[in-house]
Amino acid sequence: MKMHGGLSIAVLGLLLTGCGYTPEQRATSGAAIGGATGLALGAAAGGSPGAALAGGVLGAATGAIVGANTRPPPPPGYYPPPPRCAHWGYDVYGRPICVAYYGY
Repeated sequence: MKMHGGLSIAVLGLLLTGCGYTPEQRATSGAAIGGATGLALGAAAGGSPGAALAGGVLGAATGAIVGANTRPPPPPGYYPPPPRCAHWGYDVYGRPICVAYYGY
């Protein structure tokens, strides 16, 4: 009976997690998904509360690490802004060109 309660909490947590765009949001959602999956696998494999707890803790830690270190692709049509020019010069034909950029 207690296993069903733990699994329902795990499924509820899994449904409430969303993917974010910052590393902190991705670590949080990865920890929730990994913890829920580890809890379910630990309860199914070991059958004891200790196995379920160990599976949940290991799954949450792994999910947080993987979630924080992955990054979603940029949205379609996104291009990073060009660097700003710090100093303008001229080429041999008299056209203005940037010879130094800010932050580089």
